[in-house]
Amino acid sequence: MFNFFKKNKENDTEETIIQNPETVETPETEQEPAESADIMPESAEAPAEANGGFFAKLKAGLGKTRDALNEKVDSVLKVFKKIDEDLYEELEEALIMADVGVETSTYIIDELRKKVKEKHLTESEEVKGEIAEIVAEILSENDNTLKLETTPAVIMVIGVNGVGKTTSIGKMAAKYISEGKKVLLGAADTFRAAAIDQLQIWADRVGADIVKHEEGSDPASVVFDTIAAAKSRKSDVMIIDTAGRLHNKKNLMDELAKISRIIERELPGCSRETLLVLDATTGQNAVNQAEVFSESASITGIILTKLDGSAKGGIVLAIAHEHSIPVKLVGVGEGMDDLQEFNALDFANAMIGE
Repeated sequence: MFNFFKKNKENDTEETIIQNPETVETPETEQEPAESADIMPESAEAPAEANGGFFAKLKAGLGKTRDALNEKVDSVLKVFKKIDEDLYEELEEALIMADVGVETSTYIIDELRKKVKEKHLTESEEVKGEIAEIVAEILSENDNTLKLETTPAVIMVIGVNGVGKTTSIGKMAAKYISEGKKVLLGAADTFRAAAIDQLQIWADRVGADIVKHEEGSDPASVVFDTIAAAKSRKSDVMIIDTAGRLHNKKNLMDELAKISRIIERELPGCSRETLLVLDATTGQNAVNQAEVFSESASITGIILTKLDGSAKGGIVLAIAHEHSIPVKLVGVGEGMDDLQEFNALDFANAMIGE
């Protein structure tokens, strides 16, 4: 295991504020409670190999989703031995009940009809494998890879309070540091109580540098200073923690637009990801969040957390199909290496397989 908790002494200094040439009044925003769940227990750093690798963890993490989905699908297949319209209707209802969503469930059944006709299938037991294939196709429709070609590459992370945003940033930083990259964190979620302190804790744990200002300061100024520090320190990856306040969408849009302008001006042509963190346990509410945030920001991908505690992993399909937003990272546990890049085929096999 990499020594993620070794502190970087050379750069353990708080950034001073650099004059930002773009001055826009910071919108007043209601303070939110501290996201205490984002502080990972010290004991949660067992290597993935101890549990049979990440696919084993993914399969175990999707156990509740798989059991819920398989139970519903299998109960239908036991009743209907032949493929007919009644079978399709019951399967569609089973998928909807498994949090796949109405639109996506309808699409899956329509595609299933086509495959049954093309392959001349007649027995209901042949259907399950076809559903798994359609699921994999849906999850592969969008590009699930992270684009981090330039130096520095920029990752902006958005998410409402309690979804695991700070934890996801810390785990991403640990992953890239373990690959030999130099990581710089930007604490631009300046309005939520304790957000800056939580990010500092993660920076200390994983050995990442951090740029931070005082609570309540302009997030865009933090981003400006983070970019300046990334250039001077030759950082490989810059991860920016930004706010996500759905109760004040206009302020959020203004803030994200201002941050985007600064990145485009200061780092033209850089590789850039804007990742939305969603909690899998919230089911269709997570799908709604994806829709609302997509109206406020150019979301390039989803980080789906807490899959290990949810029977609602089917929302991945709804997000990918209905909103064309790729899932790029999935979290299946509390361990440092339990946040991994998304693999559509592995996910489909883990979700639909026995």
